[in-house]
Amino acid sequence: MLIDNLRKGFPVLEQYTYLNTAASGPLSEKVWEFRQDHDMDFLIKASLLKEKMGDVLTEVRESVGQFFHCAPNRVALIPNFSYGFNSVLESLDKPKKILLVKGDYPSINWPVESRDFEVVYAEMGENFESNIIEKIEKEKPYFFAFSIVQYINGVKLSIDFLKKLKEQFPDLILMADGTQYVGTEDFNFDDSGIDIVISSCYKWMNAGYGNGFMLFNESIQGKLSPKNLGFGSLQGKYKAHEGNFIGKFEPGHYDTLNFGSLKVAIDLMNEIGMQIIQNKINALKKMARYRFAGAGLLEEWTLERAEFSSLFNIKGDEKLFNQLRGEGIITSLRGNGIRISIHYFNSEKDLDHLFKILKI
Repeated sequence: MLIDNLRKGFPVLEQYTYLNTAASGPLSEKVWEFRQDHDMDFLIKASLLKEKMGDVLTEVRESVGQFFHCAPNRVALIPNFSYGFNSVLESLDKPKKILLVKGDYPSINWPVESRDFEVVYAEMGENFESNIIEKIEKEKPYFFAFSIVQYINGVKLSIDFLKKLKEQFPDLILMADGTQYVGTEDFNFDDSGIDIVISSCYKWMNAGYGNGFMLFNESIQGKLSPKNLGFGSLQGKYKAHEGNFIGKFEPGHYDTLNFGSLKVAIDLMNEIGMQIIQNKINALKKMARYRFAGAGLLEEWTLERAEFSSLFNIKGDEKLFNQLRGEGIITSLRGNGIRISIHYFNSEKDLDHLFKILKI
């Protein structure tokens, strides 16, 4: 697929300079067409369509597993990150000590803080990785729950760092929110050192709302005791004969519309190629960072980090945010600034439009 054609399947790009995937990824025409066809089939066939629900979900599970390099019997399908994360927290037999990142995504920190866990925090800043290691050495937490990419400023914990962290602290359970990360680069879960990745897929996967996944490493089953159970827990391949572990994260009837959308979104990314997607994002994010940094729009400490995401928080207020919106540039107000997020379907022309309004 030609690079110039990457944006053609996203009609929103014809109306706006869309730099807001970190808030909500736009729907592609291919996903929309699948959803139209699916609901037409449901309208006409009713239960006859739903009789194939198990086969559809199996295909989705296998597609997710293949895409992220994780065996399908260790993939659980969930409606969103928060559902999966809360399910894991409820799977711990007794309160544990958990390490969090101060200022991390509320859907990570709030559920932990609302339970009887002993909570310790690592400070985000210029010594981010060192702060994490020091806290682990001092506090010896059972879990470290964190975002791979921070939702406000785009600060990224590299997969290499996380892999080394697991090697240094093999008993520490690493549980990552991948919602602001998956879909931006090729991710090999089994080679990452992470024990559990949980993600919603409505952002960088462009799969719409109501679908997500959990990836488990092979050793995690004995450390969790999931308690959810329902009719869906035993339905379909990879469940009953696997001791019902992933089934306990899938207790109910699932919507083939939403999960089928995830498979179509993955098929589209496979068709383009993750290396092409990754290269395109890398080129655009380097260009953006260079211009933002030159204009003094970024926090100084973030500029010293070798690895960074395509999500930036630039200095700006509501007045500037509204000015950008008035020029058709879609962003988000987050923290003390304006969040800019760049995906593979964006272009140099999009960035030039932004730079022009920012006068940088």
